[in-house]
Amino acid sequence: MPDIIQLLPDNIANQIAAGEVIQRPASAVKELLENAVDAGATEINLMVNDAGKALIQVIDNGKGMSETDARMAFERHATSKIKNIEDLFKIKTMGFRGEALASIAAVAQVELKSKREEDETGVFIEIENSQVIKQEPIAMQTGTSIAMKNLFFNVPARRNFLKSNAAELRHIVDEFIRVAMSFPEIFFSFTSNGQQVFHLEKGSMKQRIVQILGNSYAAKLVPVQEQTDYMNIYGFVGKPETAKKTRGDQYFFVNNRFIKSAYLNHAVMNAFNEMIAKDSFPMYTLFIDLDPSQLDINVHPTKQEIKFEDEKIVYAFVQSAIKHALAQFSISPTLDFDLDASIQSLDAVSKPFTEEKKSSASSSSLYNTFTKKNQSHFVESKSELKHWRDFYEKDKPQPDTFKPQVEVTALITQNPKPETQNLLQLHNSFIVVQTNRGYFLVHQQNAHERILYERFALAVEGKPIATQQSLFPATIELHAADAVLLKELLPDMNHLGYQLEPFGNNTFVIQGTPADVSQGNEKTAIEKMLEQYKHFSSDLKYSKREKLLRSLALQQSVKAGTSLTDKEIKVLIDDLFNCAIPNSTANGKPTYLEFKKEELDKLFGR
Repeated sequence: MPDIIQLLPDNIANQIAAGEVIQRPASAVKELLENAVDAGATEINLMVNDAGKALIQVIDNGKGMSETDARMAFERHATSKIKNIEDLFKIKTMGFRGEALASIAAVAQVELKSKREEDETGVFIEIENSQVIKQEPIAMQTGTSIAMKNLFFNVPARRNFLKSNAAELRHIVDEFIRVAMSFPEIFFSFTSNGQQVFHLEKGSMKQRIVQILGNSYAAKLVPVQEQTDYMNIYGFVGKPETAKKTRGDQYFFVNNRFIKSAYLNHAVMNAFNEMIAKDSFPMYTLFIDLDPSQLDINVHPTKQEIKFEDEKIVYAFVQSAIKHALAQFSISPTLDFDLDASIQSLDAVSKPFTEEKKSSASSSSLYNTFTKKNQSHFVESKSELKHWRDFYEKDKPQPDTFKPQVEVTALITQNPKPETQNLLQLHNSFIVVQTNRGYFLVHQQNAHERILYERFALAVEGKPIATQQSLFPATIELHAADAVLLKELLPDMNHLGYQLEPFGNNTFVIQGTPADVSQGNEKTAIEKMLEQYKHFSSDLKYSKREKLLRSLALQQSVKAGTSLTDKEIKVLIDDLFNCAIPNSTANGKPTYLEFKKEELDKLFGR
């Protein structure tokens, strides 16, 4: 039998590595931008065509590369940033693994131009499928330009897995923002299909945040600044009124590297406790500087997840720093912001578990239920787990209590009939509707959500909603990520009565809206719809269209607390009970509760 184990050819090994490093166009954008930052550039320009599928090009004015370095940069494990194993534990550069360019060259056609200041000419290299096709001298300015064309041209299966251009462009915008936010002292520009998306002049951290996230934050940022021997934290948090239903405007950077950390996000949320609604998320852009030896950035291929040597100290520090900042600016009530306070001071950690507490805990029936041998035979009637036994045994007929389920059958076969006369609105939120066997208590917002959802569903299936033309068309300016999202939704929104036209950079003209959107409220309606859409965007089980329908239904529904005329109440109830599914919203909330006359009689002893 011949030997069967063999070494993979370099181009295949590189393609396998690329699967980890270059997952989509945005991954390549991240690697190329980080390399430009590491090269000491003060100006970085990103250009993409066809959402990065046709072209991704990054041009910088950094220190450039020699002819040999330019050639070596595309070899696997080639790097200028690590000399020995110790360097791996004190990384201060953005890129360092030496796989990015090799991976890019394995899945795209790459053209590199680079020149150092001391060289008379630069070098031009063309690579395809990990093979150098052309290398020649070239006249150019100091710096580097890398263009990657036709991403995944040689891996068609990977190309087929890419999402729509709008979706991929949103990922590219996200990666661009994360790098540009970290380095306000560097000029960045971003052009997509020849149209400028971002033009970010050098400036302060606050100016960069406002440039990226929009002028609405200009007067609503609270500076955070704390320094200790162990670590520093600086940046900005949004005032409580800027909190949104989505996490979009939340950025954590450790040693200038963007990271995702549910743990640190929890620290921020705790600092805002009782200042914002439970289902809202504060805006923050926070930078943590600490000794690289205190963290491990190699726990994830994209380097977006890191591990701290002492997470508890970092958590307590972040929470305290934000509380301190909010208290200084008189936004929060008086707060305890002692920076030395650690999680160790919590009662559960610091106070001893006394014998009294121990006996109290061990005497509870719940404790006994789980500590007796063969505990399933010893579930006491008074145990906190009793309702679980009831749950499993309720369907088993008991000799004394079993009754035939006649009442349930009657419910199914005889639907109650709502009477649409003498309707009553309670607390500007509920509507009482008499039926032939009692009454319904209808929640007006939930009911309207159901009506709108079914109306919108019919509209996108081919019965477009009428549009009222705007006499004085308004313009709406969005920040880049939202503008890309809105462009993606435009075709479906046209069916739903919105007439929007792109008008320059991240701006749209509102030519028309559905008849029930009041004039002058168009911009707010669209902004709220986008925010609601992003709220659904993390839920993969919904299609793009389904998210849009639910977002619009939720956003346009008449809110609880709104007084309705008799005619409006009657139309709402008629429309609700003409729905295919009148009893719940698309999100599963009940639209009404039923109260039967017999139950009411029993309450009064009749």
